[in-house]
Amino acid sequence: MAAEPAAQTHPIPSSRARELLQGAYDLHVHVLPDVLPRRIDDMTLAARFGELGLGGFALKSHYTMTAERAAIVRASSSVDVLGAITLNWPVGGVNPVAVEICARAGGTFVWLPTFDSINEAAAADSPGTGTPPGWLTLKNELRAKGISPPPIRMLDPAGRILPEVRTVLDLIAEYDLVLCTGHLGADEIIPVVSAAQDAGVSRIIITHPDFPSQQLAPDQQRELGDRGCLLERCFGTPHAGRISWEALFSNVRAAGVEHSLLSSDLGQPHNPPVEDGVALMVDRFLDAGFNDSEVRTMAVNNSRRIARPAGAL
Repeated sequence: MAAEPAAQTHPIPSSRARELLQGAYDLHVHVLPDVLPRRIDDMTLAARFGELGLGGFALKSHYTMTAERAAIVRASSSVDVLGAITLNWPVGGVNPVAVEICARAGGTFVWLPTFDSINEAAAADSPGTGTPPGWLTLKNELRAKGISPPPIRMLDPAGRILPEVRTVLDLIAEYDLVLCTGHLGADEIIPVVSAAQDAGVSRIIITHPDFPSQQLAPDQQRELGDRGCLLERCFGTPHAGRISWEALFSNVRAAGVEHSLLSSDLGQPHNPPVEDGVALMVDRFLDAGFNDSEVRTMAVNNSRRIARPAGAL
């Protein structure tokens, strides 16, 4: 069952935002079943997406593969539900076998390590202010039990891509999967993108580049966009105060609307409903002076191009 969210008042998206989002995908949601508390389950979310005229969503779990689960929801829904795997330690880290099985099970997305990345290694010791993310709480609980594997690296000490990372990139290219950079830092993102493109990976998402632990500079974001990557702008990042809306808009303008992708990164019980996240983001962009065409590019055209549904724009 979905977690009962605490009694809160959340903003309501405008009808204009809802209309602009017809056919859009949200390619970053966290819903039940999951290890952490979530405000909604995947079947209920699919029904809500259908009612709102949205195209579909990608099921992200930090812990388990979602490809088979996505197939079940997709078969019972009018919307497209896409499966994924995140290469944290629960699936063996950068594990080519796990990626192969995900691909054969019909998965679409491969996230590189998130909470187990070297970039997040200091988070358990320096969590900062505010409520820590659920994954950090769980990670600390495991550490208290003596379960504390080392951070997962992409590069060897000389800065070269590790062999297992190359194998995973080759598999992503072979099966035409989508590569997402997870919580890697800029020092790993840029060489990984180069290696992925050398391997023939055609769809690359730079996972929330505006998040504090990533903090890709505007010129780095523009460079990655010019190389064909999409920079993912998550509602949850400015909503939680991890970046100001003004700074986010500035990053989008610097990198180019055509290189940006809107998603929610929602599902946490204290946050707005998942199906409202991108729409609320659209309202913010409209208020900041972005026009309807720019919003459609970021939220609809780019999400459908990544998802590649039948009749994609």
